[in-house]
Amino acid sequence: VQLQASGGGLVQAGGSLRLSCAASGRTFRTYSLGWFRQAPGKEREFVAAITWSGIDTDYADSVKGRFTISRDNAKNTVYLQMNSLKPEDTAVYYCALKYGRISSDVGVDYWGKGTQVTVSS
Repeated sequence: VQLQASGGGLVQAGGSLRLSCAASGRTFRTYSLGWFRQAPGKEREFVAAITWSGIDTDYADSVKGRFTISRDNAKNTVYLQMNSLKPEDTAVYYCALKYGRISSDVGVDYWGKGTQVTVSS
């Protein structure tokens, strides 16, 4: 399985970006998709996740109310709509796939290569 993320870029504080991550290859069974991020000098942290059905979503407290995760199973793609961006959202964003529910980076089965998001003040 390969995950290809896209949509990162440079945006001013208060702006918006939409990240996408497409999964390719044989996944064999249902899976959750999620987003993590890693800022320079910091550990990777959980951002958001969504189950196969799309009914259940989880968010880090720092992004609740600003970010929205969604998925299109017909396209094997997960999206992260990021609004009201802040400079502290600057990081490399990674998508992740897990055969189970994602609540942390423990047990993630596949990682994407990451896409840079930079928010200027």
